[in-house]
Amino acid sequence: MPHSLEGFIFVLIHVLVIIMKWPTFCLSSMVESKILNVGEELWRETLPLQMGSRLYHLQGLKPDMWYEVKISYPGSIPASFSLELKRDLTSPVEKQSRKLLDTEKLIFKTEGMKLKGDQVDAHVLVTVKSEGVVAIPSVREMESIVYNIVCDELLIGIPHKAWGVGGLVIFCLILAFIIPSLLPPWLLQTNQTQGPGNQHASKNS
Repeated sequence: MPHSLEGFIFVLIHVLVIIMKWPTFCLSSMVESKILNVGEELWRETLPLQMGSRLYHLQGLKPDMWYEVKISYPGSIPASFSLELKRDLTSPVEKQSRKLLDTEKLIFKTEGMKLKGDQVDAHVLVTVKSEGVVAIPSVREMESIVYNIVCDELLIGIPHKAWGVGGLVIFCLILAFIIPSLLPPWLLQTNQTQGPGNQHASKNS
């Protein structure tokens, strides 16, 4: 009797594990899965234009940080993308995406998310659907759409890569204000006196 009870409990535990992981098995088998590393953009990804979908496993996420998943695609193609965050494959979908012209964005924070080692374990489900027809004569309807996707860490709501460009612009503006003050006074006076004279000469001619 004790052996049969232990066997029953053993089987029951395995059945419960299978039931809990069943959504994971279903989603993984129905949708193509790829890895998306933080800071590395995937170029020329393709999906069927009619309800195509792909699951991206986000890798490199840090706890308690803000991130942005962004998709860019040709604006001439009448399509609509949907980005859906999944904390794990058994959790309900959390849709927080927003559309901006030919770009779809999803901003989220990793606070309270499940950890896998020292990284946050999360997925993004990308879905696309057709919206209308191509408004170009003699152009055949496309069967698939090409897009780029990237996941960036945000600092004060701005991607890390953008901070380098912004810093360079600020540096150039500072130089534009500082350099005139470092020039010799006679050079500045020469430029000022030559300006009106040149204008007067051009008028007389």
